[in-house]
Amino acid sequence: MKSKLQRCQFISTCCKSSLAGCGLLMSPGINAASLFIFRDDEKPDPKKLNYCGYQCPADCKFKKATEENSLELKKAVYTEWRLKEKYGIEFDASQIFCYGCKTADKPMGIGVSHCSVRACAISKNYDCCIECNDLTACDKEIWKTFPQFKEHVIQMQKKYHA
Repeated sequence: MKSKLQRCQFISTCCKSSLAGCGLLMSPGINAASLFIFRDDEKPDPKKLNYCGYQCPADCKFKKATEENSLELKKAVYTEWRLKEKYGIEFDASQIFCYGCKTADKPMGIGVSHCSVRACAISKNYDCCIECNDLTACDKEIWKTFPQFKEHVIQMQKKYHA
């Protein structure tokens, strides 16, 4: 019984994390904080989180497009993630890729190279912004665009420092 419950919790957590990631990237109006699950018995590990505190889902369409080098998937990502509007670039398959923000042995994609949170965390020698004492006052664009996500990250920070 215990292992079945853990499996259900795992599946539920994975599904909600995937939805949160898509919501964060696609809709500023989504209540992202409600999609994350807090486990009271776990302390966040900055090394396992992206610089902003997000965890990319295993089934990320952007990552899949990159790994498969699929022109069709790259076009879909370009459109769905509004890359022209965000970065002012025309579609160029060679620019549409993402290996994640903590992959040192791979090139940086357009989103990673423009991420102000990543640049800030690296400049302060942090693995994740939950380590930063200035997080609550931080006014980076991601926090303005996704204020519920910022609140989620602040809650993670509290658990991290507890």
